[in-house]
Amino acid sequence: MGVDLFAGLSGAPLPALGRAPKILVFDSGLGGLTVLSEILAALPNANYVYAADDAAFPYGALDEQRLVTRVLAVMERLVARERPDLVVIACNTAATGALPSLRARFALPFVGTVPAIKPAVRASSSGLVSILATPGTVRREHTRAMIEAFAGDTQVTLVGSPTLAGFAEAELRGEPVNDEAIRAEIAPCFVEQDGRRTDAVALACTHFPLLTMRFELVAPWPVAWIDPAPAIARRVLALVGEANRFGVASPARAVFTAPRATPAVLAAALARRGLASTEQDDFPLT
Repeated sequence: MGVDLFAGLSGAPLPALGRAPKILVFDSGLGGLTVLSEILAALPNANYVYAADDAAFPYGALDEQRLVTRVLAVMERLVARERPDLVVIACNTAATGALPSLRARFALPFVGTVPAIKPAVRASSSGLVSILATPGTVRREHTRAMIEAFAGDTQVTLVGSPTLAGFAEAELRGEPVNDEAIRAEIAPCFVEQDGRRTDAVALACTHFPLLTMRFELVAPWPVAWIDPAPAIARRVLALVGEANRFGVASPARAVFTAPRATPAVLAAALARRGLASTEQDDFPLT
């Protein structure tokens, strides 16, 4: 299923670099791994750094001004340290809150992700769709503006889960939660009205696709789970440009801002996603 997103579409393709481009994929935690996997598959000949601001996780707990301030501060360090050619903000909360400020501050192309309302509406036959997001994304005016722009006659139910991103993190760290906890979080997505049922759910947090198989097992009926990652990968490919797709890449790395060791089960999960090494660049939330 094709997906196109409302944001992340500014910027011209990169000039010919004469080397493999360097792409920084940024998230508050591990959710951006779903985006990184899609980009790696589409563009294997690039240098990747995956940066997780896990010292400030979850971003949904920050008010808008604090979120923007934090993202700008972390990005200042990352851009100076890594000198990327392109940055992917693989976090709906960060993208809907901080992308304009990032683009104003840095002379770099930024690709963001936003709630996939348009493709969810396209995927629905019943006219009932849900947007499963973090509370931060749910309360953004940008999210409501997108519903107004794209929903048409489709009824959209916004569901803000404060815990699913943490459940996804726990899953990757080898500490999965039970089915009932997940069932309770997704239950509000499933609406029955006048003989119709919700038939499409947009996963408006990049953490949530990590739990898709769990969602499918506990859902009261089948729905289309809309993952924005393939669309983000297509946009990155377009911005990198044909001339920069054939360089020789170094192994991908992960950088974390919290001063804690990476458990073996998480290191293995990162390695399966192409991240052979991890580093800490301590940056506590103040």
